Amino acid sequence: MAESETHHTLPAPRFDTPTRLLIVVAPYYKDIADQLVLGARTAIKAAGATHDLIEVPGALEVPSAIRLASRGGDFDGFVALGCVIRGETTHYETVCNDSSRGLMLLGLEGLCIGNGILTVENRRQAEVRAEAAGQNKGGGAAEAAMHLVALSRRFSPPTGDIGFKPATDTILIAGND
Repeated sequence: MAESETHHTLPAPRFDTPTRLLIVVAPYYKDIADQLVLGARTAIKAAGATHDLIEVPGALEVPSAIRLASRGGDFDGFVALGCVIRGETTHYETVCNDSSRGLMLLGLEGLCIGNGILTVENRRQAEVRAEAAGQNKGGGAAEAAMHLVALSRRFSPPTGDIGFKPATDTILIAGND
């Protein structure tokens, strides 16, 4: 069972330059969402970053909200949080697959996103995974986003003095001897 397994996790990133994340949460299961947010906030603070938080109605709206925020906000990364618990219909598969696919497509476009949308069979599984003092999937999603931010910064082209500069302060024009 997942409760007893251990996994290797990378050391949490730390930032000495300003880093701002947006947590986008679907609080359909409010108690579970609150634990996910608590874990994410704690991880972000520990890394020396800051965050904003917005809520959306459900997991399907999380990718759209991230896309909208990426166009107008000044965010380095995004943390997607929510919970989908299997019900009696195929709606579960639709919500799980489409929210995950939306986040993956945004990531492939270059956005730094940590996916903390839980997809579980029952409430107990969600509680175990969400608990900030337990499996802390909210904190893990925040750390994943921050690892991607760090990679993005590492692989970004240098900024600053790029382009052609004259070799001297004096520009010679042909014919003006």
